[in-house]
Amino acid sequence: MPPLIQMKDIALTFGGTPLLSGVELSVSATERVCLIGRNGSGKSTLLKIAAGLVEPDSGSRFVQPGATIRYLPQEPDFAGFATTLAYVEAGLAPGDDHYQARYVLEQLGLRGDEDPAHVSGGEARRAALARVLAPSPDILLLDEPTNHLDLTTIEWLEGELGGRRSALVLISHDRRFLSNLSRSTAWLDRGQIRQIDRGFGAFEAWRDDVLAEEEREQHKLDRKIVNEEHWLRYGVSGRRKRNVKRLGNLHALRQQRRDYRGATGNANLSAAEAEKSGRLVIEAKGITKSYGGRKIVDGFSIRVQRGDRIGIVGPNGAGKTTLVNLLTGADAPDSGTLRLGANIEMATLDQHRESLDPKSTLTEALTGGRGDHVMVGGKPKHVVSYMKDFLFAHEQMRTPLEVLSGGERGRLMLARALAKPSNLLVLDEPTNDLDLETLDVLEEMLGDYEGTVILISHDRDFLDRVVTSVIVPEGNGRWIEYAGGYTDMLAQRGADLKREPGKTASDGRKEPRLAAPSTTPKRRLNFNEKHALETLPKMIEKLQAEIARQQNVLDDPDLYARDRKKFDRASATIATAQQELAAAEDRWLELEVLREEIEQA
Repeated sequence: MPPLIQMKDIALTFGGTPLLSGVELSVSATERVCLIGRNGSGKSTLLKIAAGLVEPDSGSRFVQPGATIRYLPQEPDFAGFATTLAYVEAGLAPGDDHYQARYVLEQLGLRGDEDPAHVSGGEARRAALARVLAPSPDILLLDEPTNHLDLTTIEWLEGELGGRRSALVLISHDRRFLSNLSRSTAWLDRGQIRQIDRGFGAFEAWRDDVLAEEEREQHKLDRKIVNEEHWLRYGVSGRRKRNVKRLGNLHALRQQRRDYRGATGNANLSAAEAEKSGRLVIEAKGITKSYGGRKIVDGFSIRVQRGDRIGIVGPNGAGKTTLVNLLTGADAPDSGTLRLGANIEMATLDQHRESLDPKSTLTEALTGGRGDHVMVGGKPKHVVSYMKDFLFAHEQMRTPLEVLSGGERGRLMLARALAKPSNLLVLDEPTNDLDLETLDVLEEMLGDYEGTVILISHDRDFLDRVVTSVIVPEGNGRWIEYAGGYTDMLAQRGADLKREPGKTASDGRKEPRLAAPSTTPKRRLNFNEKHALETLPKMIEKLQAEIARQQNVLDDPDLYARDRKKFDRASATIATAQQELAAAEDRWLELEVLREEIEQA
């Protein structure tokens, strides 16, 4: 099947290291490609080149004559449009049905008469989606389509795209969305594309294998260089006369090593933790809140214990932020009682990133404009060192916030929130714009965090991996807490967020019932769990060897009398190693059991 769009040998450099180097990508009719890559790897730029909005330095772009393309940008431009309907209709081609524009807007929860200058982030994203969906194009290029959308809209969009015959190229951080829609995966890594004819569900295991093989090849190259250098210094033929060809080969090997661009490291996320809070963190009894006669929260009760991870989900406008403000004491309830536990230290990540001054620099945003140190957990840390933990380069110290990408702004807000000592983290849409690798690290950080977490999220996979319970709106101000993650909530509730839930019991609580068979991907080991399974056996072996070595030292019957300090050192080393060994064995056993359960599921 001939491609609808094809790009060959695309190269682009914005000064310094090439952003794109020899990139090739083709998309055929009805094909569904997810475009994966780190923040800043050039995904959005490549999509703009595919849409014809950016001209590459070199390479070619071919579009099948007559094929229609629609591109969804991360930040749509509404300038010159009086209403959302006018904006959507402007995207129609001659001969397209104008009724379709209004129909798609209504499906996305918009009337069409909204002023684009005063819509929320979620409304702006829905209007932009309506503009690209209304014409039914041959190719849809979608850059982060789920950003700022609630779960109801994400699931509607998933079903809508799944039923269309348009070819898709998707950029998204939403694992569940990508797994359900993609059929092939294009990985943009260090300026080049690798591609597999499998959906996102197969990507992470494949990526890990590719990086592991690359690491082995670099190790072989390093050994070859060492051998050649040894010949150059000590070889008999090397002393008699310098073999010009072999010397040239050595220079070529060294150049190959210098040109190698290693995989980008992961962010080093860690929350500055305060002293432990009391066992009881929050107790709410019958709290109620209304605005303009509309009940947002009606008679909600909950006990939050130290270490709980609570997710709050629901459509935009349901009152998720209001509920969080009530639970944290930021807003007073109209009725009911709220009690906060002892020694609460709260850190908050606000979803409104535009509250930062766009003209201020990265350093000023992190330090508050005071000096060149950040207070992390009450201790000063140089701003450059802290920036590197969140994958910012030294050269970005003076970068104005207005030029940061969405992912960089997301990491900046996390950096600001996590610097404050806390035992209660309140995170509003923490996953927005973060790449998959940083999401993995954020999940691991939240897993290691000893305090309590309350988060609002529309990322189903993230919720399944992180939270211990989910709070869902049931209409008319009623909110119900379900044990487990998002998928567990659906199984208990018996309906997704788009449909009416099952009947309530006589006492007002939900009657759990079995959910219909789900297309949701099964639980799988994440990157850190797989890495631990691979590395823990070597660590266990090393600790066992260290214990045996120190035991040999202690087997000397005269050691205590001859060298008391050496005896004490060996004893302390054995005790520490035995503790670490027990912990490593327990963790390996836990992960091995989890792996077997997943394989048998």
